[in-house]
Amino acid sequence: MRRPVEQLVQEGGAGRLAEASARAEPAVSVEVHDVTVAYNRKPVLWDVDVSLPVGELIAIVGPNGAGKSTLLKAALGLIPLASGRITIFGRPIRQARSMVGYVPQRESVDWDFPVSVLDVVLMGRYGRLGWVRRPGRIDREVAMACLGKVGMTAYAARQISQLSGGQQQRVFLARALAQDASLYFMDEPFAGVDAATEKAIVEVLRQLRAAGKTVVAVHHDLQTVPEYFDHVVLLNMRLIAAGPVSSTFTHANLQRTYGGRLTLLDEAAESVRRNATEPLV
Repeated sequence: MRRPVEQLVQEGGAGRLAEASARAEPAVSVEVHDVTVAYNRKPVLWDVDVSLPVGELIAIVGPNGAGKSTLLKAALGLIPLASGRITIFGRPIRQARSMVGYVPQRESVDWDFPVSVLDVVLMGRYGRLGWVRRPGRIDREVAMACLGKVGMTAYAARQISQLSGGQQQRVFLARALAQDASLYFMDEPFAGVDAATEKAIVEVLRQLRAAGKTVVAVHHDLQTVPEYFDHVVLLNMRLIAAGPVSSTFTHANLQRTYGGRLTLLDEAAESVRRNATEPLV
């Protein structure tokens, strides 16, 4: 008899979860059910209901103020819900936190804090160690390997404040990788980075997908959605549409999401046409 995903998580963690996900149809990483979030009694998200698949690169797209970052923070349990519920692999975030990695917006981090690059990445291991145990040799090897994946090995001893914006973003991506999570939330990981860093981040995301991981990223560049992502959530306080990029990222849905921002929409429409016959890599 097939055992439920929740039981497999309790018994064997992420490895068995991946095995269960391969068998279960449909496989869901994040379930958002009738969620409303309000700041000072003013709704920022209103009655959002969406399910996100396992093992795909998922973009959350919408205009400024649409509630994209709010949705990520709500899923992480960082802000309260006015109503509704969110589950991660069928469980509340407090029970699934060790399975989730997070890359926040770079602007929200105090980069003047006196800590080395390696120390920042090692912070990603604390979820496995607890706050009492100190990182050991294996943890340092994992951290260095994660820095290698983002091309930052040579900067391990440097103070984080001495890095460029793109380098800082790579370090925070390495910290998330060090968590060895099943699900990664990323808040605008490409914002303000150079072309080389963007290319490096895309390569890491594809490696995560190949390993069966799920990435949910707030993304603002409409032209790169068809190239970078498999699945898209179009949001403007309410859910506009969600599904595979090939069928959901359409001019009609973008018009419903962005309204009269025609220049932006025309650029996006051109991207849709350009990628319509190209399979996602």
